[in-house]
Amino acid sequence: MAIVAKKIQDEKTASIKELKDSFGNDPDFIFTEYRGLSVEKITNLRKLLREKEAVYKVVKNNFARLAFEELSFPDVSSCLVGPTAIAVSPKDSNEIAKILLDFAKEAPVLKVKGALIDKKLYDAKQIEEFSRLPGRLELISMLMSVMQGPTRNLAACLNDVPTRLVRVLQAVADKKSEESAA
Repeated sequence: MAIVAKKIQDEKTASIKELKDSFGNDPDFIFTEYRGLSVEKITNLRKLLREKEAVYKVVKNNFARLAFEELSFPDVSSCLVGPTAIAVSPKDSNEIAKILLDFAKEAPVLKVKGALIDKKLYDAKQIEEFSRLPGRLELISMLMSVMQGPTRNLAACLNDVPTRLVRVLQAVADKKSEESAA
C-alpha cells in the first residue's frame, strides 16, 4: 500500500512541476468553467486561442493552486472552484479575454471566472471590462496615426503651394491666349 501511495505522490509532484513550468513562462491567466462544453467546442476554442499564441489547459484545481503558490503568485483559490480550464496568454491578454467572452456568447456554458494579469487578480466583471479595451496592436496603430497626422498635414501644405502656383500660371496663360485670339 505504501508503494502505491509513493508512486501516486511522485505523479502528483510531477504534475505540479509540469504546471509550474508552463505557468512560469507566461504572465497572464484567464480562468474559465468549461462544464457542458462538447469536445468539438473545446477543440474550436483551442484553435481560436492558438491563433493568438495562447494555450487552453484543463487543470486540477489543487495542482494549479499549489503551482501558483510555488511561483509566488497571488492567491487564486477563488478562481479554482469547480471544473477549471485556464487560458494561458504570453501576450495581449485582452484579445484572449475577447475571444473567450465572444465564445461564451455562442456557448453560454463557458463561464469566465476571473483572471490573473500581471500578478493581479481580477474577477469576471473586471475581465469583461478589460476585454473592451483596445489591444496592444490597436493602441500602437492609433499612436502611429496620431504621430503621422502632423507630417501628413505638412506634406499636404507643402504640396498645395506649388499646385496653386501652377493653377494661377495656367489661368494667366489661358486669359492671355483668349485676349490674343480676340
